Amino acid sequence: MRVRLVAVTGMITTALLISGCNKKPDPASTSPAPSVEVARVTQQAVKTWDSFNGRVSATDTVSILPRVGGYITRVAYREGSEVKKGDLLFVIDQRPYRTALDSARAQLERARASLALASQQDLRAQQLLKSSAVSKEEAEQKRAARDQSLADVHTAESAVAAATLNLEFTEVRSPINGRTGRAQLTLGNLAVADQSELTSVVSQNPVYVYFDPDEHSYLNYLKTLKTVSGTSVRIGLANDETLPYVGELNFLDNQVNATTGTVRARATVDNSERLLTPGLYAKVQLSVGDPAPAILVPDRAILTDQDKHYVYVLSADNTAQKRYIETGQLIDKQRVITSGLERNNTIIVSGLHALHADGTAVTPQVAAPGNTDVQVPRLVQNEH
Repeated sequence: MRVRLVAVTGMITTALLISGCNKKPDPASTSPAPSVEVARVTQQAVKTWDSFNGRVSATDTVSILPRVGGYITRVAYREGSEVKKGDLLFVIDQRPYRTALDSARAQLERARASLALASQQDLRAQQLLKSSAVSKEEAEQKRAARDQSLADVHTAESAVAAATLNLEFTEVRSPINGRTGRAQLTLGNLAVADQSELTSVVSQNPVYVYFDPDEHSYLNYLKTLKTVSGTSVRIGLANDETLPYVGELNFLDNQVNATTGTVRARATVDNSERLLTPGLYAKVQLSVGDPAPAILVPDRAILTDQDKHYVYVLSADNTAQKRYIETGQLIDKQRVITSGLERNNTIIVSGLHALHADGTAVTPQVAAPGNTDVQVPRLVQNEH
């Protein structure tokens, strides 16, 4: 029995030794630390920009209504063209107004003739009164007749002036510089004074861009503007990848809209190239105050955990430490970090796919200068 037991024990020991010799080593304990690219965070003076949606609007919009009524005899402009202040747009039938002017002038001549006669009679009566050749009552009647004739002359002169204006109003002219719209009434149609819209003219340069900052942003602006006065506005259209237009903030409304919680703001923008058409959607960014120091990291180094953002910071023992951060605006592929990092931190910018857990050991490689996205070549206020 003992011999058999010893034999069995020897066989088990031999099997264990063979199994131990054939066991493969743990890959996790022998694989090298993954290689990653790292870079120091940068600190630079940047301007904080808030983004809003806006609309382009003309500084002046005029509906052209006739001052006098009549039939249209001429459309003197090309629809959609730009016109100058005073350019002729429409002509209304002038014949009735010329006749009215001629009649008013004739009435004026008649009144002046009556005034001349009354003045002579008054002068003669005043001379005869001195010698008592006429009564005082008769002399006063002559003076009253002269004064009445003088009033008739003034009335006739006013009628001539009114008839002259009405004749001038038959030529409908643009009151502003701008672009014309479609002619609502064409040749032969009846225009009713102060009612019929003939066309519209909208100014072209400059233009307004209206946008609506929220209540929180508005309060921050008021606080900042107590110490500084500088504001910057940049604007882009729907098809612009950048914001190429520079505006000047020139209006903040005097109250906050209680329904929307926003306040109406307006910027004036140069439109010498005529690319900003009233009514277009506009992307607006507003900055208030001077540039302030901020920490920036490459946007590609930022990862997302549900609704949170984080980066991997390289520790002193070459391990990747997850660090949750608060992010700000994007600048030249750089993301402003408002909290969570310090200026002396080194973060991992490439090879993030190899990091499966917090505290993973890594082999850091300094990122090439052209591959870090860290350099910010200029201050944000110079960017368009």
